[in-house]
Amino acid sequence: MKNRIKVYRALRNLTQEALAEQLGVTRQTILAIEKGKYDPSLDLAFRISSLFRVPIDKMFFYESDSEDQPIFED
Repeated sequence: MKNRIKVYRALRNLTQEALAEQLGVTRQTILAIEKGKYDPSLDLAFRISSLFRVPIDKMFFYESDSEDQPIFED
């Protein structure tokens, strides 16, 4: 899963440490999420989106390896 946390964090001039403190997690957690090495829990994803006042689907998105593959087939 990809995310735009780093972009929104930069727009607000927040450090990873400051964001982590506001969310009640460690800086390492924010770093890992930003780098795509860790997917946040659903609760944390919603808290991040809420903090930045951005819809969750704008903050987090999925990029597959295959192009335009439908999720469901008829």
